[in-house]
Amino acid sequence: MKLCILCAKQRAVLKRPKTGQQICQACFYHVFETEIHHTIVDAKLFRRGERVAIGASGGKDSTVLAHVMKQLNEQYDYGLDLFLLSVDEGITGYRDDSLETVKRNQQQYELPLKIVSYGDLYGWTMDDIVREVGLKNNCTYCGVFRRQALDRGAVMLGVDHIVTGHNADDIAETVLMNIFRGDIARLGRCTEIVTQGESSIRRSKPFKYTYEKEIVMYAYFKKLDYFSTECIYSPNAYRGYARTFLKDLESVRPSAIVDIIHSGEAFEIKSTVKMPSQKTCERCGYMSSNDTCKACVLLEGLNRGLPQLGIGKESRVRKQIAESEQKELPTVVQHFSQIQRDADAPDIIQPRDPSTVYTPPPRMPTGVLDPPTKKTLDW
Repeated sequence: MKLCILCAKQRAVLKRPKTGQQICQACFYHVFETEIHHTIVDAKLFRRGERVAIGASGGKDSTVLAHVMKQLNEQYDYGLDLFLLSVDEGITGYRDDSLETVKRNQQQYELPLKIVSYGDLYGWTMDDIVREVGLKNNCTYCGVFRRQALDRGAVMLGVDHIVTGHNADDIAETVLMNIFRGDIARLGRCTEIVTQGESSIRRSKPFKYTYEKEIVMYAYFKKLDYFSTECIYSPNAYRGYARTFLKDLESVRPSAIVDIIHSGEAFEIKSTVKMPSQKTCERCGYMSSNDTCKACVLLEGLNRGLPQLGIGKESRVRKQIAESEQKELPTVVQHFSQIQRDADAPDIIQPRDPSTVYTPPPRMPTGVLDPPTKKTLDW
């Protein structure tokens, strides 16, 4: 029997993917939560009295984030007013079921929940979009729309700050993707732990240095209620190829994930490189590097019956708009300056009968040292 390397009292039950330490369950909880607390304190993420929205999808990352944020807020007296904020993309058989998990989390953590939907905000659900554009570029639509939907929901809640469950693996994947695409503008900011959203709403990533495997282990040992199925429209996503490449690197060198993040932080862009300037979309008032934001361009393509409008280079987009015989369509998205803050706290949203909801079993990590003779400790 191997004893925990930290307390030397309890039996070691897991090997940390991040450090290789063999530790007991209690010590794992302590170091996991303490590292996140230090990340929050070192980066000065929060100010006392802030209203903070937790981006909640029902998955492992956002569920663990909600659990840890509530616990740390009480343990270290951050003085934050916490909310859950979810986006309903309109994906039948995936998002409708995962939102039921968020509704249960709302009751388990006693946090108010606000849900905004693509259908209400844009007039299109992801099911509608996929029927129009197919499975190749649908993630582009979803990513652009979801980012703006979170900011819109935050304005409705009147929050000052949004925290998301992006972990170290996610950030390392983003660094690789931006390098592969030669996207200098995004490469310069993708490793920032805090970014500025619309209407002075800050976004931060408390899990910036937290490995995905450890999040899975924490959720499993704590028996948290989360939804573990991947999006049904994501098999062809470009990020999936970067993820596979990163996992291959990690299997050879576990520190590869945090090494890539530190490399991204160290990148310096020459002063002679022309960077896009920050503007405001003329149509919806959202932040943009062009006169019209990406979301409005994509929406115009959908409404014109030109689903590939906005996919690719900006010069091609302008050419497609010029060649289109239809007149410019009116904006269907509410202008940011017109969004009203909710007068009252969100109502309790009751989850459906669990027997009518598909909930996959929790993801089981195989980094547990049982039986003791097992030598391969990856999952």
